[in-house]
Amino acid sequence: MPLRTRDLEEISAHTLAHYDQRAEDFREGTRHHDVRQNIDALLRHIRGQPPFTILDFGCGPGRDLQTFARLGHLACGLDGAESFVDMARTTSGCPVWQQDFLRLDLPPGHFDGVFANASLFHVPTQELSRVLGQLHATLKPDGVLFSSNPRGNNEEGWSDGRYAVYHDLANWRQLLSAAAFAELEHYYRPPGLPRAQQPWLASVWRRIGEHRDTREDRSTHPTVHPHPLSDHGK
Repeated sequence: MPLRTRDLEEISAHTLAHYDQRAEDFREGTRHHDVRQNIDALLRHIRGQPPFTILDFGCGPGRDLQTFARLGHLACGLDGAESFVDMARTTSGCPVWQQDFLRLDLPPGHFDGVFANASLFHVPTQELSRVLGQLHATLKPDGVLFSSNPRGNNEEGWSDGRYAVYHDLANWRQLLSAAAFAELEHYYRPPGLPRAQQPWLASVWRRIGEHRDTREDRSTHPTVHPHPLSDHGK
């Protein structure tokens, strides 16, 4: 069954409350995670000369926002959790917008790159085409989207107080292609481990053409109970 407006509001409210209530623990638990592989993957595909304008979509406490700023880029954060927004502004010195992923208000054609590290998997599948369309629109022509999501078999539902979708590569490719993005590369994380020990699917995409919302049949995306989620790799 499709998710109703009330369902979507509850998904946002409960997921954001989960992060707000655990913001300090989350910051400490992810402070030393090495995601430079992901940052490099985004930056090497952006055309033109730096500094680049970067949207850290789901910036959390601001760890990666700080990295982009230290590298000399014009970085802006976005997160729905008020605690994370306050942390990110304080630690990075960058502008940080507080926006619900399901209620975005983004400037058109503004960013060279969008860095969605462990964030888009919180968007219900039935809303993803719309959200990807908004990210597509906020990118400059030929702009680049990086995403990293916990992978699975397209399960969808609640996991440890957060709503999550566990896409496999084939489904993720279909969704991004339908949203007018062209794949540049993909890989699994953490690096150097057997595939069974790499729960994160990272991919890089270039904006092409014009986005078209393809949500003709929302009932094709059933909600099921997903597997437990770890923050490892965030």
